[in-house]
Amino acid sequence: MVRHNSFFTSAAFILIFKEIMKKKNGKKAAATQVQTHQMGATVTPKGVSFRVWAPHAQSVFVTGDFNDWKPYETSMVPEDGGCWAVHVDTAKSGHEYKYVIVNGEQHLYRNDPYARAVTHSVGNSVVYDTSAFEWANDDAFVMPPHNELVIYEMHVGTFHKKKDASTGTFLTAIERLDWLKWLGINAVEVMPPFEFAGDLSWGYNPAHPFAIETAYGGPDAFKTFVKACHKRGIAVILDVVYNHFGPSDLDLWQFDGWSENGKGGIYFYNDWRSETPWGDTRPDYGRPEVRRYLIENALMWLSEYRCDGLRMDMVPYIRNVHADGNAGNDLEAGYNVIREMNEAVQHHFPNKITIAEDMHTMPQITDGVENGGFGYSAQWDAQFVHPMQGILKAADDEHRDMLALERALHFRYGNDVFNRIIYTESHDEVANGKARIVEDIAPGQNGNNYYAEKRALLGLATVLTAPGIPMLFQGQAILEDSWFQDTDPIDWYKAKDNHKFALSVRDLIRLRLNLGNNSKGLTSQYSDTLFLDNEDKVVAFHRYENVHGEAAGSVVVVMNFKHTAYEQYRILFPEAGRWKLLFDSSWEGYSDYNDDIDAIHTVAASTSEGMAGEVNIPAYGVLIYARAQNS
Repeated sequence: MVRHNSFFTSAAFILIFKEIMKKKNGKKAAATQVQTHQMGATVTPKGVSFRVWAPHAQSVFVTGDFNDWKPYETSMVPEDGGCWAVHVDTAKSGHEYKYVIVNGEQHLYRNDPYARAVTHSVGNSVVYDTSAFEWANDDAFVMPPHNELVIYEMHVGTFHKKKDASTGTFLTAIERLDWLKWLGINAVEVMPPFEFAGDLSWGYNPAHPFAIETAYGGPDAFKTFVKACHKRGIAVILDVVYNHFGPSDLDLWQFDGWSENGKGGIYFYNDWRSETPWGDTRPDYGRPEVRRYLIENALMWLSEYRCDGLRMDMVPYIRNVHADGNAGNDLEAGYNVIREMNEAVQHHFPNKITIAEDMHTMPQITDGVENGGFGYSAQWDAQFVHPMQGILKAADDEHRDMLALERALHFRYGNDVFNRIIYTESHDEVANGKARIVEDIAPGQNGNNYYAEKRALLGLATVLTAPGIPMLFQGQAILEDSWFQDTDPIDWYKAKDNHKFALSVRDLIRLRLNLGNNSKGLTSQYSDTLFLDNEDKVVAFHRYENVHGEAAGSVVVVMNFKHTAYEQYRILFPEAGRWKLLFDSSWEGYSDYNDDIDAIHTVAASTSEGMAGEVNIPAYGVLIYARAQNS
């Protein structure tokens, strides 16, 4: 068996064992004092080492399958810094266990904060051998560069649920990966899969931050999923939650029996700084042990699970108690843990991506730590999604603001257009009373509506051609309707019913990735508005590379946000010559709604207005042109 050594076990921590054999009535589990930097349960060639932080405990024991669950038989030895450790020769992978923490009259049964697996959210911890999974040839996978990423946000529980099953799993999700590959997706962003209360959740209530949700299949199922994605050329970005834990089924709460003000104890703030919209469970970023807990968690997913990046949920609540911009509510320790985490990722995994959900349009989020920034690779862009939602959902064409569209197209953070994630739908935009775009436009029609389909494609075309890293939400490419709920799985019959729409999205993604070698400008840093008419609701923009001061790989995108077709409509082009039509949203292969207008190739020539060419633009249409070769 090929054994993969994780970053932590092979490089970051040194295990030093001093064997002190203890026996009681000939039946007591063999225990060894252990001095180690490895937290949690670590499988060794001769048993399992346990280590836990409980600084206020008077004594700590570990109990489980290996000692017939006798609570006070296997005592742990105190170490510096409030940690307790022991090596148990008779423990092995798969054994269930808990810690018994004694603090005065309190005798507390606690799950391991570092448990890689649990039986369920209120069950037992499970010893998990982190080096046993067979990765085979997964090392050959290389994540695409950021300017070539196309992300698909996925909720495992609803992405592909089998009939009569309570929830989808990582293994059932694998069955739909070939469809994602066909679509052109090369990165999936997995909503939080950490053990949470019950079997159904969005995932933003992690009870056991180091454990993969049992209902989703546990740690090996997630690794199998990552391996399957990599085999298909798909990167895996994991959505992590560090702004709060729980709040329910949370053994971290008052973990070793100590707390102040009725708050959460050693893992949490114990004053006004604990407050979040999800409960008083904000981690205490000022405690070195908690910072370590968070940073080790982040690095574990990139190392042991071979994820290709992290998306961090609601960063404003890490850096500010109320996320309100009031300096008096700032958490300097939160700022520091973000910087430390991103620096650690960049040092050990320089090719992987970290994404912030901040939504406050702060360039510091993606500025380098060395320049006083937070060091994220990219951030979700409120300057794109919010204007686009308004433009697409406006009931009347006259209310679609092309100037707002122009600002959304060209907004950037710093000097890199790929510092932002652009999208029109996400789990936040299509839930909690907010429906998907097609449902908002045509309620109750299951996406089968001319206006809904056309404007939904306009939105996706903008996402896939504008500067930035594009992201789709699950089901968006097959016109999934209604709103996102953890009880409502994707209707995969729509992949067949709406296959023409899906084909149009596929072809847009192919252009976005320059798979035909004729649209390289869509992967570039540069964009300009060529034409804008706020009355006709027509916009044309230019994507190109800047090579020696010249525009190379030029792509021109023409969009019509009005229910009016235009023939022989003159727009500006960046240079004279023949421009080849690469994409026409009104082609009958993309839609059953025929606009009765033929889009055409065009020739741009010098006019008093500049280089101009005539085009036929369908109602609510998208045309994409590239400079024809040898012309």
